[in-house]
Amino acid sequence: MNKVGFVGWRGMVGSVLMGRMLEENDFAHIAEPVFFSTSNAGGKAPEIGKEIAPLKDAYDLEALAELDAIVSCQGGDYTKEVFGKLREKGWNGYWIDAASSLRMDDDAIIVLDPVNRDVIDRGIESGVKNYIGGNCTVSLMLMGLGGLFKAGLVEWVTSMTYQAASGAGAKNMRELISQMGAIRDGVAAELADPASAILDIDRKVVETMRGSDFPTAEFGAPLAGSLLPWIDTQLENGQSREEWKAQVEANKILGTSAAVPVDGTCVRIGAMRCHSQAFTVKLKKDVPLAEIEQLIASANDWVKVVPNDRAITVQELTPTAVTGKLEIPVGRLRKLSMGGEYLNAFTVGDQLLWGAAEPLRRMLLILLGKL
Repeated sequence: MNKVGFVGWRGMVGSVLMGRMLEENDFAHIAEPVFFSTSNAGGKAPEIGKEIAPLKDAYDLEALAELDAIVSCQGGDYTKEVFGKLREKGWNGYWIDAASSLRMDDDAIIVLDPVNRDVIDRGIESGVKNYIGGNCTVSLMLMGLGGLFKAGLVEWVTSMTYQAASGAGAKNMRELISQMGAIRDGVAAELADPASAILDIDRKVVETMRGSDFPTAEFGAPLAGSLLPWIDTQLENGQSREEWKAQVEANKILGTSAAVPVDGTCVRIGAMRCHSQAFTVKLKKDVPLAEIEQLIASANDWVKVVPNDRAITVQELTPTAVTGKLEIPVGRLRKLSMGGEYLNAFTVGDQLLWGAAEPLRRMLLILLGKL
């Protein structure tokens, strides 16, 4: 595999992917990287440590058809516009995509190789050409709890999520910061006065958040100082689409023959780029906690068990601690009062790393024979 194309490399997920590839010197394994743009064809390509051609037009099907593989972080609209036309032209290369458009297609595999390398390898051997990144919360759940699924211990899981602004996009991250600033600015004088009453400050904060000039163009409602208990579109059964993804994508990633039920409530909170999740896991049998911790910790090289101790938990099991890291800490591990088969767990993961870019980077390395 010699020619690999990159589309959407300047966006948020694409930028994280580029950063990781440069950090790991991945471009040394690609004979001819080709960069595309939807708006700046002919412009200068990024610096990757080797001479490469100027940017090509991301809608040029002839140029795309010359590639052995395409890595797209351009989004679902681009995939819908280009992918089908490219296949109709007879292109038989590998399509690696961060967007959700193709995830549930029969001829696509959702990639998360520390969890489903066997599924990926079987797909390559059988001629599958479409390899798609999974939903961020699903990928982060399986990176954290994959050892329990692999051991066949999970009867069902509920996931209550605490999802970061990054999952909604770069504009939403900026709006969250703007909301934080507006709240602070609205009570700056009171904060500077030690004698001011906190209830007066609280009243002014609420007035600011409810005001018509509070920045809500992206989220549609205040997030800073609040939360939004709905993510993505509404389905007829009362789920949000984000909640629906949990079961269908998790089971597709795992390649299960009998679906493991996964459901819960997805909530947007005022974190920047780390998703957190609180799990109730119904085990098929009562397993000692020490064995559970060992199964979780040994599942992959990135998961880390955090002792169920307050001091350690508040230092290591937070978005602040995990942002920008590949590490997936899992903590608050304890049996619930409902019985020994009920496990409590809490995990945090960077939505832009294992939740988006890293599975794509590693899938490309697998196809290049370097992983």
